[in-house]
Amino acid sequence: MKVHEILGGGFTEKVYQDALAVELTGRAIPFQREVEIHATYKGVTLPSTFIPDFICYERIIVELKAVKELEDIHRSQAFNYAKVANMCLALLINFGADQLEYERLPVFK
Repeated sequence: MKVHEILGGGFTEKVYQDALAVELTGRAIPFQREVEIHATYKGVTLPSTFIPDFICYERIIVELKAVKELEDIHRSQAFNYAKVANMCLALLINFGADQLEYERLPVFK
């Protein structure tokens, strides 16, 4: 919320990623940024990878967007990242709307 309060809308995702990294560091929230993750299929690790914006506390995917409105494709992306990475939750945060938008997407195992 602080990032949106200070920067507002209109920047690219990368700017919000940089600012959120500063906030997470300042608040001592453990995170990894843009970690390459492989999906598996029937026990086989696939060569294709996906890269979530952040992984916090080693169990939460944080996916950032800078779009006018969140769409189902954004929700699916965040949810599937968390599911394939065996995480418990995805947070989808949109900085592109007039007001900050965020959604919690729990992954039930």
